[in-house]
Amino acid sequence: MLKEFKEFALKGNLVDLAVGFILGGAFGTIVTSLVNDIMMPVLGRATGGVDFSNLFLNISQSPTSTTSLAAAREAGDAVIAYGLFINNIISFTIMAFALFFVVKAMNNLKKKEAAAPPPAPPRQEVLLEEIRNLLAKQS
Repeated sequence: MLKEFKEFALKGNLVDLAVGFILGGAFGTIVTSLVNDIMMPVLGRATGGVDFSNLFLNISQSPTSTTSLAAAREAGDAVIAYGLFINNIISFTIMAFALFFVVKAMNNLKKKEAAAPPPAPPRQEVLLEEIRNLLAKQS
């Protein structure tokens, strides 16, 4: 049973999946930083200084007059944080776009590998084919 588990755990696909999962997490962190630290400030500036991460709708019974999402949550108000949702949609779109280009590049590399001519058959096979063809002509 231990041998079967070792074979399962060390299969190439499982190890590749683990590496992909770890790299995906790191890639997600990079994309999150790109969205939050670079794109959203520019987008906020273009829309007149709107901070998307701070956009929310207070739906509490007795809403307090809070000006930030963090303060509203700290006060215990029920809020709909639609600005964070907008940030997540933008982040997802950027990540999907980047992964599209990664997959497209990988597919192009695979096509180039597939387009390479197959190796020449061994000399024995060539000789056997010639003998077969000669025998077919004689019959």
